[in-house]
Amino acid sequence: MHPTLPGPLGDCLRDWEEVQQDFQSIQETHRLYRLKLEELTKLQNNCTSSITRQKKKLQELALVLKKCKPSLPVGAGEAAKELENQIKERQGLFFDMEAYLPKKNGLYLNLVLGNVNVTLLSKQAKVTDAAFNFLLVWYYCTLTIRESILINNGSRIKGWWVFHHYVSTFLSGVMLTWPDGLMYQKFRNQFLSFSMYQSFVQFLQYYYQSGCLYRLRALGERHTMDLTVEGFQSWMWRGLTFLLPFLFFGQFWQLFNALTLFSLARDPECKEWQVLMCGLPFLLLFLGNFFTTLRVVHQKFHSQRHGSKND
Repeated sequence: MHPTLPGPLGDCLRDWEEVQQDFQSIQETHRLYRLKLEELTKLQNNCTSSITRQKKKLQELALVLKKCKPSLPVGAGEAAKELENQIKERQGLFFDMEAYLPKKNGLYLNLVLGNVNVTLLSKQAKVTDAAFNFLLVWYYCTLTIRESILINNGSRIKGWWVFHHYVSTFLSGVMLTWPDGLMYQKFRNQFLSFSMYQSFVQFLQYYYQSGCLYRLRALGERHTMDLTVEGFQSWMWRGLTFLLPFLFFGQFWQLFNALTLFSLARDPECKEWQVLMCGLPFLLLFLGNFFTTLRVVHQKFHSQRHGSKND
């Protein structure tokens, strides 16, 4: 303790003593935090390893039960079926437990984020997903309104691309209403990865379309309200051939999403109507995007050949 001094120096010393007391409290809190963090890490590791062992035993038990089922005596079938249902129920419980435990990142997240743990330890994940899906609904709604206004002002947007945004609005709305559960968690990471990839492809499409339209408008060959490129020029091939692999990969990912959802809909544990109602729009989006892209590429290929012959 410093002797009491008059003036500003005394005030500074008193403030310093208060800061010191707060600092000691912070040190103690931080020490407790580190101890609790170490305990939490140990509990997570123990819980993860225990669940892994249990799941392995359940798989072995289910396999043995499946093999011995045909040779069971009369009357034992009901007990075997009840045991099978209990195994499935236990596996579902383990899936819910694992939602709160750290998991290894997939290939995509490893490439983007490395070994950063992105697991959320609370229901914050569903709240974040709901906000994300709400933004998707808002985004596609604004697109449909904007495109309707542009069409009324002379823009030549292909009908499928307008309808595509209505389907995407419906899909995002259904995703928004999908409650958290086993089926949702099974599809969640796949959907979020697809959404990130789709955003990347949309940026590539914007870059390609805006470049083509800027050049065509400068040449006086396009209306100022046009958003997409009709017709074809030979110089467009360079950008289009770069873009097509990304487009086709995203479209087949839409098909993969549809097949995954149809598979989940057949699961006996599936109770949500949203599973099937999300699978159908994904299948429709794949069919429309894939065949429309093929038709556009075919038309532009013939336009290029026709232009070459005229030259």
